[in-house]
Amino acid sequence: MPIPLSNRARLDDARLARLAAEVGGHTTLEQVLRWGLGYNPVRRVEEIVTQDEYTHDVLVPLAPPFYLAYDVS
Repeated sequence: MPIPLSNRARLDDARLARLAAEVGGHTTLEQVLRWGLGYNPVRRVEEIVTQDEYTHDVLVPLAPPFYLAYDVS
C-alpha cells in the first residue's frame, strides 16, 4: 500500500501522481537512500531535523525549490 503524500507544494494532479508512484513505496530510510543513489546527480539527504527524541524529518531536495520531507520515527 502506498504511503500518502501531503501536497504542500500545490503540485498539479499529474505531477503529484508521478511523484507518488515514484516515492510512495518508501517505507524505510534505506529505501529512500537507495532511491536517491539511483539518480545522476545523486539525490542525497540534505538535512535531518530532530522533532523530538523519536521523530525526525528527513529532507531530500527535488527540483528547486521543492523538497521531499520524510517523517521518520
